[in-house]
Amino acid sequence: MELQLLLMASLLAVFGSSWAQQDGSICIKANAQSCGECIQISETCGWCSDENFRTEFVSTRCDDLESLKKRRCKIIENPRGHFIINKNIPVTVRSKGVTEKLKPEQITQIQPQKLTLNLRSGEAQTFELKFKRADYPIDLYYLMDLSSSMIDDLENVKNLGTQLMKEMQEITSDFRIGFGSISPTPARLLKPCQGNQNCSIPFSFKNVLRLTDNGDEFNRLVSQQQISGNPTSPEGVFDALMQVAVCEEQIGWRNVTRLLVFSTDAGFQFAGDGKPGGIVLPNNGRCHLENNMYTMSHSHDYPSIAHLVQKLGDHNIQTIFAVTEEFQPVYKELENLIPKSQVGTLSSNSSNVIKLIIDAYNLLSSEVILENSKLPEGVSITYKSICKDGAVGTGENGRKCLDISFGDEVHFNISIEAQKCPLHGKTEVITIKPLGFNEEVEVVLNFICDCQCAANGEPNSAKCDGNGTFECGACECNEGRMGRVCECSKFDEWAEVGDANCRNGPDICSNNGDCVCGHCECKKRDNPKERYSGQFCECDNFNCDRANNKLCGGHGRCDCRVCVCDRHYTGSACDCSLDTSTCLAKNGQICNGRGNCVCGSCRCTNSNFQGPTCELCPTCPGVCTEHKDCVQCRAFQAGERKDRCEQECSYFELVKVKGRDKLPVPTDQSFPLSHCKERDANDCWFYFTYAIRNGMKEVYVVEEPVCV
Repeated sequence: MELQLLLMASLLAVFGSSWAQQDGSICIKANAQSCGECIQISETCGWCSDENFRTEFVSTRCDDLESLKKRRCKIIENPRGHFIINKNIPVTVRSKGVTEKLKPEQITQIQPQKLTLNLRSGEAQTFELKFKRADYPIDLYYLMDLSSSMIDDLENVKNLGTQLMKEMQEITSDFRIGFGSISPTPARLLKPCQGNQNCSIPFSFKNVLRLTDNGDEFNRLVSQQQISGNPTSPEGVFDALMQVAVCEEQIGWRNVTRLLVFSTDAGFQFAGDGKPGGIVLPNNGRCHLENNMYTMSHSHDYPSIAHLVQKLGDHNIQTIFAVTEEFQPVYKELENLIPKSQVGTLSSNSSNVIKLIIDAYNLLSSEVILENSKLPEGVSITYKSICKDGAVGTGENGRKCLDISFGDEVHFNISIEAQKCPLHGKTEVITIKPLGFNEEVEVVLNFICDCQCAANGEPNSAKCDGNGTFECGACECNEGRMGRVCECSKFDEWAEVGDANCRNGPDICSNNGDCVCGHCECKKRDNPKERYSGQFCECDNFNCDRANNKLCGGHGRCDCRVCVCDRHYTGSACDCSLDTSTCLAKNGQICNGRGNCVCGSCRCTNSNFQGPTCELCPTCPGVCTEHKDCVQCRAFQAGERKDRCEQECSYFELVKVKGRDKLPVPTDQSFPLSHCKERDANDCWFYFTYAIRNGMKEVYVVEEPVCV
């Protein structure tokens, strides 16, 4: 025994106090077998690659950094994450009103444009993104409902091109405009017009004018348009919106700010509305324009809202709905579903359409909202905005800044963190961009999944008995080998003999681990918070009693399958509270003096009583009737109990008073007080009160009965 104590003392001296207390280190608990496994546990974990570091198990090379230093490790692997800016063109600084036009590719509103992040598990990397609103080119496509009810509106739109060009020059020096029309009900092909109307055959969508900087050409072509024979009805505008979005070449979209204005005095149809007409083939979201006409209205159903939202976002199109007052609620609901969209109220004849477009554009362009592409599994991202006047936003508000004017500069602090390495490959790419803008930031994610020392491994090293790779100061054994220096084989005869040291009953390592060279190495759980432990892996921290679907009732910790309860809790599942405040009655007594407080609830000792504090007794006689005979025998030596009064009625203190006005009154609500009036055998009335004060029962009685 003395020899064992001396040996333990020497081990503690060599390995340090932190090894002796390794139960407190999450790094050691994870049982990492390599440097790569170790650094993925937590950013606080390091790996000792010092070849001369003395440790009994390979896994104890993985420990928190301070502990490794105390244990005298001379070489600690602790790779840290960092980021590199690969492309950093400054944002464009340009005074408003400068007439010189810049090409879209010469304008930069977001900086930097590309970064590479090297991520270690649990360690966030934070970088700053700058946005500066510039004099940016604008492409505006005007889509108009040409149903017969829009005849007045068409007249006002015919001169829209030159007027809008003039107004938009106040906003941008580079503006183009296009025009398209819709008439989505083909039912009146044979007789499209009513009476003497001059109108065209209904069609689904027509690209009338490709985007151009010639306002006069816009006016000329729009002037040639005629209203269709389609009467007022819910409009199938989604077909047209989809084609305008996806047919980039035919529409002429540039890689600039893209505005799509749609004006109507009716509603819309979406996926499923084509089924009554026998059209069941889903919309495929592709361009189907031939000779500038949409050709699939007879075979493809309308797009769904989600599909349309996706395509508008993919093509960076901001939508303005110019609709009449009647349909404002419908399109407001649509606005809530389409990011970077606005709804404006169109006058009955579209006379206010230019002001509506300008106002809607100013609202859209005055907000910057960042979005990111899909994140790899295990990666999270958070945003913090620093907007005008130093206003700070976090959470979802950290993605956006509002009220941004020309030349304003705002900043975003973006943090990206990985919780684990990806299953396939060590590099992923995501993008971050402001909604409605064509610019984006490319972020390359490199995951630190292994240590640099692993690249210098020595295969089949003599230090590993020729059966493993010596890397990072330890042996990583070949398949079928095990042990600190790969000295054991899973197929050796030794394994059968050695199993005896791994048994505490019939099972090896309690079926929760493997016997490696004569000792148990416990299995890892999928949930890193759950673990097996003990010499024979017989313990765990997740198989304890539960209460309210919580381990140990949420009031304790599971230690070797037994709940260790927090203070003021007890029970096998820590579900029994020792707090008695929930058992206090209004009179300040525990359970009204009629029961015991068990696990925070009253258990009434008298089965006649019930209720949260044993205050109810449905089958009991009244207080007055219950105590009448004892009061009568004690105060007047009369009544049914006068012969056994001393034995049965000494449970209260008796006080006699001169008259009824001297009886106590219930001014103190801290204890119950009952006023009683009872009749005796002589038809006389006697008056008394009954109360329980501080656990003592007391009776006040008028000394003379009242006889009539």
